[in-house]
Amino acid sequence: MNRTLTLAAASILAISVSPAFAQTSGAAIYASKCQMCHGADGQPTMAGKSMRAIPFNSPELKKAPTASLIASVTNGKGNMPAYGGKLSAAQIKAAVMYIRTLQK
Repeated sequence: MNRTLTLAAASILAISVSPAFAQTSGAAIYASKCQMCHGADGQPTMAGKSMRAIPFNSPELKKAPTASLIASVTNGKGNMPAYGGKLSAAQIKAAVMYIRTLQK
C-alpha cells in the first residue's frame, strides 16, 4: 500500500511539473511569447511593426552581443515589455539562442 501511494504521488508530481520543463525549448518559448510581434521567421508582424520591432536579420541585431539581447528581453526595450518576471534566465537565454537561428 505504501509503495502504491508513493508511485501515485510520484506520477502526480511528474504530470504537474512536466509543463514547466516542456517550455524550456527556445522554439516553444519564442512561439508562446515572441512570435505574435516578431513573426515566425523573425520578421515583424503587423502588431510588431506598429510597435517598431526590428527584423531579426537586420545588421544591427546580427551584430548585437547575445548579452545585449538577453538584457533587452529581460528588462524590455522601447515598446517591448520586460520578460524577466515572466520567464527564468534559462528560458530567456533559450529564446535568444533560438532567435539567433532566425538571423541566418
